[in-house]
Amino acid sequence: MLYPLLYPLADRFQAFNLFRYITFRSGGAVVTALLISFVFGRPIIAWLRSKQTNGQPIRLDGPAGHLTRKKGTPTMGGFLILLALTVATLLWADLTNPYVWIVLLVTVGFGLIGFFDDYKKLTSNSHRGLSGWTKIVLEIGVGAVACVVLVRVTPAPLADTLAVPFFKNVLIDLDGLFVPFGVVVIIGASNAVNLTDGLDGLAGGCTVFAGSAFVALAYLAGHRTMSEYLGIPFISGCGELSVVLGAMVGAMLGFLWFNCYPAQVFMGDTGALPVGALLALAALASRQEALLVIVGGIFVIETVSVLLQVGWYRLTGHRLIACSPLHNHFLFKGQHEIKIVVRFWIGSALLAIVGVASLKLR
Repeated sequence: MLYPLLYPLADRFQAFNLFRYITFRSGGAVVTALLISFVFGRPIIAWLRSKQTNGQPIRLDGPAGHLTRKKGTPTMGGFLILLALTVATLLWADLTNPYVWIVLLVTVGFGLIGFFDDYKKLTSNSHRGLSGWTKIVLEIGVGAVACVVLVRVTPAPLADTLAVPFFKNVLIDLDGLFVPFGVVVIIGASNAVNLTDGLDGLAGGCTVFAGSAFVALAYLAGHRTMSEYLGIPFISGCGELSVVLGAMVGAMLGFLWFNCYPAQVFMGDTGALPVGALLALAALASRQEALLVIVGGIFVIETVSVLLQVGWYRLTGHRLIACSPLHNHFLFKGQHEIKIVVRFWIGSALLAIVGVASLKLR
């Protein structure tokens, strides 16, 4: 909104020329989302607490300490994230860019799915929300629409291709398989972030590092000179996603102010699902899907720990680790929650650096 209003005034006021730069507007989106979170954080948390008598239902089979320390903490803090992210994006992004609207579609769509899931948990006073199949069908619907539109707006011959990491300009033509592939990536990433959201500040901090990495990756993919220098696909218009991702990073930093140990609010599926889907779509749009596995490595490890635990238990009748996801295993082993969260943050930061630095390995 600010871009079309203020940039045309650059001829009369030189300072407004800053609005032409994606880097400046990305920074503006970070600060704006952060300030919105600070201003509206406490009122939203107070409102959520007034509507949720018992707070988020706690799993009985999880760490015993959760039943005492986290009981009564309200959920649906994702409202705050979505508010700050959306407003900052609408203010700072170029709203004529189709990538911006595709990302907002996915973010809001997955946010609604998460809201209905959280709402059912609260009304039934159970940690079980929507059925697995219901969530999957809804996620497939939103993800498929987004991927179809993404293919249409991406210039040929990149529309249906998959970039191979560590090799310059090596693309695999997926043809009609790109849409189902994209849906799998979106669903996988959104639920991976959701699985990681189990300790105060864990998913939020890891998302800040992953989102920051994709601010850079989206910008480079949308910059013709830099993309040619690095040997990565140039996607015209993709750089504008840096503004949206910047808004997400700012919103998540603001949310962490209230979500750090001991948490005043949980993001719930209302926040975890859309944030994961946003990261996935940014990776798909910039043709850096493979780097999502590296940059979001903590989310991948958490998801794999669940899959291995379930598979091993069905095969042998025994647990592979004390409790899944992996962060719960360390809790069962006696490590303090803060120590686990900070160590996971360090791992996420290192993986984000490795993911961006890998562009030079081509």
